[in-house]
Amino acid sequence: MSQSNVPVWDDGQWTPLSALTGDVSADSCVIGLGGTGLTIIEELLRRDERVIGIDAGDVGAGAAGRNGGFLLAGAYDFYHDAVRKHGRERARAIHAATLAELPRIAAAAPGTVRFTGSRRLAADEWELDDCRAQLEAMRADGLACEWIEDALGVGLFLPADASFNPLARCRAMAVQARAEGARLFARTPVQEIVGTRVITPHGVVHCARVFVAVDGRLELLLPELIGRVRTARLQMLATAPTTECRIPCPMYYREGYEYWQQLPDGSVALGGFRDRAGESEWSTDAIPTEPVQGMLEDFLRSHIGVAAPVTHRWAACAGYTDTGLPIVEQVREGVWALGGYSGTGNVIGALAARAVVGAALDGDFFAVRTLLGENRRTES
Repeated sequence: MSQSNVPVWDDGQWTPLSALTGDVSADSCVIGLGGTGLTIIEELLRRDERVIGIDAGDVGAGAAGRNGGFLLAGAYDFYHDAVRKHGRERARAIHAATLAELPRIAAAAPGTVRFTGSRRLAADEWELDDCRAQLEAMRADGLACEWIEDALGVGLFLPADASFNPLARCRAMAVQARAEGARLFARTPVQEIVGTRVITPHGVVHCARVFVAVDGRLELLLPELIGRVRTARLQMLATAPTTECRIPCPMYYREGYEYWQQLPDGSVALGGFRDRAGESEWSTDAIPTEPVQGMLEDFLRSHIGVAAPVTHRWAACAGYTDTGLPIVEQVREGVWALGGYSGTGNVIGALAARAVVGAALDGDFFAVRTLLGENRRTES
């Protein structure tokens, strides 16, 4: 029997944080204790800031701890598409920045990252041609990419990418942040942000600046972003450990709509089919549904060839933008927003976190502009 809406990453060993009760003050308040929020906290602590972090759930309770566990270099778009949409200079800069960020993510959460590379598998003839176009563009810019054909499929191998346990990463970062003096609170939903006061059910955070670092449901916390970011539900399942297959690295299929990997214990984690469910998956409800779970299980059995029982089924909410570039900007005086990673926030989210701290504390917008291009309103 599968666990209901519990990600395969959860080992059940975490002690939940306490909720905020009473009024508190700090230099900065970070809303959202996922990878982005915790990276912001890490950066602020390095600057001797007094930091309070809050989350409506707990550490890694959103998409940051419930995703597929992929660490991929580059932007949301495949490299040749990023060059076409954003220009070669920006595409190369984003790719270089993400490559540099990967070892930092590994260092911040020792033991959670495996440098396995990743594969993009073609689902049809059109995608085979698209893979060739990506290979040509990456090689032209000196980026590591290989053509591969074997029993697992035909497509690309990207050796710089990695696999990781996203929830373990968040928890390790939270433990370190608390040890360095950050005050973190769970089960503390935000009711309203008034100026730079963060109002919650049982207390108010008084601070000089607010960082809203949530991906899914960002437009609910900051209504001014409605129309620029939209929340989607992403669904996954995982199996019991199995020796039926050997999957050496994270796999992307059908332009990334399906994705899977095999964990160190042999279990297989699989996600996808958001597009096949239509408008129903544009949702802020992070609950697995029978139609998508049925498609996932059919794909697991027929395409991947795994008969092991399903042990986990879960969902998460993630923000999408029309441009594929994230939201990283000051939306009100002293209030900064980060999100809209379009399902690929593990690395870009960390970059956005470092960029926004530089912009907010130093007035340095270079990294934000590199990430966003024309999708920014940073000086508003």
